[in-house]
Amino acid sequence: MPLIENGRAVADRWVSLADDAALPAEGGVIVSFARWQAERDALLARSAPLGVRLPSTVSAGAVAPDLERFALVVVEFPKFRDGRGFTTARELRERWGYTGEIRAVGNIIADQYPLLVRCGVSTVEVPDGTDVETWARTLNTVTIAYQASVGEDEPLALLRRRVAAA
Repeated sequence: MPLIENGRAVADRWVSLADDAALPAEGGVIVSFARWQAERDALLARSAPLGVRLPSTVSAGAVAPDLERFALVVVEFPKFRDGRGFTTARELRERWGYTGEIRAVGNIIADQYPLLVRCGVSTVEVPDGTDVETWARTLNTVTIAYQASVGEDEPLALLRRRVAAA
């Protein structure tokens, strides 16, 4: 599946491992949260980058003690109307101070892309055949938001106060 970062298609340097797949000696791998819990010591013994995949039923706090060990946290979106992934991404950034890559996977639509970025998501896995330009356009369609962001943009309420004070 294609990977989008900053509205552009990028190469995926990660390999997603099934829970029963052999652990390669080299290269970045993404393991399930269940596999991380079961094989934590073996995974930490590798010198290659490590990513963990969080199902929507697992909160960011479940991996918080180990965040410095992950170069990537994959957040699952089982349905496009399920907002738990947004909360997980935002908690990883704001509450737990995670600075690595956050990837959104699952049932995500292009209209959600700006919201994902505002919550701290770095990359989004999109279905094969996706028009990347559509995703890129959504980043610039609506540039004013009501709520605060993990980024540097400012919410509409703050902009209104600044205009009123001027």
